[in-house]
Amino acid sequence: MTSGISRAAMLLGRRLLLLVALLAVVFAAIELLPGDAASATSDRGEGAAGIAARRHLLGLDRPLPERFWDWITALPTGDLGTSARGQHVTDLLAAPFPNTLLLGGTAFVLTVLLSLTLGCWAAAARPGGPVDRIVDVTATAAFALPEFVVSVGLLLALSLWTGWLPAATLTGADGGPADWTMLVMPVLALALPQTGWNTRVVRAALADQAATPHVEAAVLDGLPAHRVVLRHALPGALPAVATGFATSTGMLLGGAVVVETLFNYPGIGTVLAGAVADRDTPVIAGVVACAAAVITVVLLLADVVRARTVGAHP
Repeated sequence: MTSGISRAAMLLGRRLLLLVALLAVVFAAIELLPGDAASATSDRGEGAAGIAARRHLLGLDRPLPERFWDWITALPTGDLGTSARGQHVTDLLAAPFPNTLLLGGTAFVLTVLLSLTLGCWAAAARPGGPVDRIVDVTATAAFALPEFVVSVGLLLALSLWTGWLPAATLTGADGGPADWTMLVMPVLALALPQTGWNTRVVRAALADQAATPHVEAAVLDGLPAHRVVLRHALPGALPAVATGFATSTGMLLGGAVVVETLFNYPGIGTVLAGAVADRDTPVIAGVVACAAAVITVVLLLADVVRARTVGAHP
């Protein structure tokens, strides 16, 4: 028990160090971009003296390591700093980030359900048979399509040509989508490519388990194919499957930025695009920190699933 807690603490420590390194890279990368927040957010026609005063006000005349240290040490308290336009970053992300979590979370759940269903269906079918080939080709094609291509295809098929779904997202009084139908196409645009990838992961993991003695014994006992897959093969495949799903979390959050822009979805995509244009380091780093926190939690859950499964099946 104690060793398990120690391993979990070490793993969490490594992920936190990785997060700090990632945020340092974000600060350094923005510093290398041409211009800075003072010039990007200055009024038209503002002189050099005014921009210099604004640069001092924003602390941009201080060394980069000093600015990063002040920001990262305040992060554990929930303080994400102040944007170049004088807004608290925490307040700036309070409404759009939950909307992005709703979009990404719904896409994640749909990805898990579809991937497990298709992967298990293919595994229960005859290897190399029609069902197995159809699932394999479909999954490969879905994974090969970028989110923006899927988004355009959905817009054409479900909105412009048929009128079944609204092309753009309208914001309701609570700051979220005004109607659930406005979530359908953005969720599908995110979920379909990741479903393709994870279906292949599930199918491959189940194929590996099919060669294990206990699964071969279940087949020799004459159990139905679906029972062999669900009761005997799938539990042993969970570590690989959980890792695949956890990896998709980052892809879903990253793809959400593109999808939100195409569907006018009120998430962090618009905030991030504006922050990049303004060279607004605290906002960009705040978005990265929030997304990284979500990804870290999902990765830790995947580690727990893997540890428990490996421990239960030595």
